[in-house]
Amino acid sequence: MKVRNILSILLIFSVAVISGCRTNLFNGETPAPDSQNQAQTPPPAPLVVDGMRTSYADVVEKTSPAVVQIFSERKSKVPPQQFPFGDDDFFRQFIPKPNQQQQRPQVERGTGSGVIVSADGSVLTNHHVIDGADKITVRMQDGKTFEAKTVGSDQPSDLAVLKIESTNLPFLTLGNSDSVRVGDIVLAIGNPLGIGQSVTAGIISAKGRRTGLSNGSFEDFLQTDAPINRGNSGGALVNLAGELIGINSQILSSGQGGGSIGIGFSIPSNMAKNVMEQLIASGKVRRGQLGINIQNITEDVAKSLELKDTKGILVSNVRAGSAAEKAGIKRGDIILAINGEKLDDGNIFRNKVASTMPGTDIKLTVLRDGAEQEFTAVLDEFDVDGAKKDNQDEKDNPENPAKPSGKLGLDLKPITSDEARKLQLPDGTTGLLVTDVDQSGSAADEGIARGDVILEVNRQPVGTLDEMQSALEKSGDKPILLLVARRGQNSYLTVKPK
Repeated sequence: MKVRNILSILLIFSVAVISGCRTNLFNGETPAPDSQNQAQTPPPAPLVVDGMRTSYADVVEKTSPAVVQIFSERKSKVPPQQFPFGDDDFFRQFIPKPNQQQQRPQVERGTGSGVIVSADGSVLTNHHVIDGADKITVRMQDGKTFEAKTVGSDQPSDLAVLKIESTNLPFLTLGNSDSVRVGDIVLAIGNPLGIGQSVTAGIISAKGRRTGLSNGSFEDFLQTDAPINRGNSGGALVNLAGELIGINSQILSSGQGGGSIGIGFSIPSNMAKNVMEQLIASGKVRRGQLGINIQNITEDVAKSLELKDTKGILVSNVRAGSAAEKAGIKRGDIILAINGEKLDDGNIFRNKVASTMPGTDIKLTVLRDGAEQEFTAVLDEFDVDGAKKDNQDEKDNPENPAKPSGKLGLDLKPITSDEARKLQLPDGTTGLLVTDVDQSGSAADEGIARGDVILEVNRQPVGTLDEMQSALEKSGDKPILLLVARRGQNSYLTVKPK
């Protein structure tokens, strides 16, 4: 009997417990739903944990709406139909008329990226993204599209400014690229390979890079390992403050795929700002020019010139009638400073001059014959067409080689006036033309090639083989300083005799 009563009590208690899942046994209230079963938005992840940044989402959210995709279209010219019998009407009647559809111009399409830099629709991009385009379309991150007009484009810097008609657009503020440090974290935003906007992260790997990969005459790239691929050209390189510090422009890649290997280059924002402001104001960019060829001073060059150190920039050529010649600058001078600012890098010096307006006075501190001198030059204007001519390749193959110089491993002959003209050298140039190179010789080690012209040996002009031989004998076993003309440009090279 007692067992039966106990079982009855347990049964009642079990029912009460089960009912308690729905109703409070003591007050009849329905309990609150289990929080685990209720759909909730998880809180955002903290940006910094234990002093380490865990997300760049805030920077991307701030900057990505201002990065756009650019579509360009250009009509390729259809070559005129060639008639094998010229303009003879009798034969022309037997030639079938061309298919009209085949004669229509073909449309070439390209894509790249750009950055909105003002609320009223100014867009920065690369010159090569829109070069020759008949139609340019800009697509925003939200899918809106605008037809863009070219405000101005500058091939030497590979920059262009577009304009779209709109207001209150998201835009990026240009930061100070001079304050960027190697090791700073950066984000690259663009539209790689046409797959849509993408963001990659990395650091600034180097500054002041000159690649020579494009036709640009003025290069001062920021190098980054943030992955950049085709289609990123013209996109944004931003710092963690959300400022635009560079316009992505070039990559180094391996193989035929052209993919990123972690070496990308961006045009610094300070250079982009200068170019952009001039393009907006006048549609073109004006640059100062001295009219000299320069090169950095290596340890070997310093020894050959009997210098105490490698400070300064060596002048290897002064163009006739240039601002430098008028100021009194001579070949072989060493420029120590510009406007009181000491410079040891030729690329930095070149860009300092280029960023100064033509007609401006600049002061140069020059080391000549062991003494410092001050010169004032009034800058000329850089001529883009003239620069293109200076960079043209010369493919002449000189003949009639004379006896070789065993100390350097070169076959040489006095250059003729006709050969000098073909090699873009000034009238009256005297020197020795390199007609052959021993690839195991010391000159080949320094890159001297057939077609080069040796103008000086250890600062002494040479126009005959006897003068060359005499100058080499005087140098003994010391490094030999050669002034070499190549494709219209002069440069000093140091050769260690074997």
